[in-house]
Amino acid sequence: MINAQDIKNGTCIRMDGRLYFCIEFLHVKPGKGNTFMRTKLKDVVDGRVLERRFNIGEKLEDVRVERRPYQYLYSEGGDDIFMNNETYDQVPISKELVTGAAFMKEGDTVEVVSDASTETVLYAEMPIKTVLQVTYTEPGIKGDTATNTLKPATVETGAEVRVPLFVNEGDFIEIDTRDGSYMSRVKA
Repeated sequence: MINAQDIKNGTCIRMDGRLYFCIEFLHVKPGKGNTFMRTKLKDVVDGRVLERRFNIGEKLEDVRVERRPYQYLYSEGGDDIFMNNETYDQVPISKELVTGAAFMKEGDTVEVVSDASTETVLYAEMPIKTVLQVTYTEPGIKGDTATNTLKPATVETGAEVRVPLFVNEGDFIEIDTRDGSYMSRVKA
């Protein structure tokens, strides 16, 4: 159990039978009345964000979470198979629990967050940036770089990304795995 005033970003709590991560908190001391904590909590399962207010001194059930690197091996049905880099155990994780799964290729390392008491996987996160090769896109025309117009491009994992007109087939590009946006072109 932790006190409400001990909540910080990344703290995991169990509330109403569900797990939530604190993504934002604010210690509020109004001129009149009691001090309280205003928080934004993200549901681990469905990703919904809710705002919640806790009185100072209120007891909350905290959950101890562990973050470990796992290596992506292959996909099987609705699950992705990952290997623990420390114990070499293979673990299936549902595709819905992996953020940035569309940009994941064999051998990529992801961070798996699990409940330490029950060893259940809460979610897996790709690194924020990844470099992938463009396998198909319409060729750019010389002189088309003046505007910031975007065109569709398919990367090596099969995902489609919107890229600037100067990006060609075979180029390596850096992608933000959170929203699938193009960041920059990378020299091979």
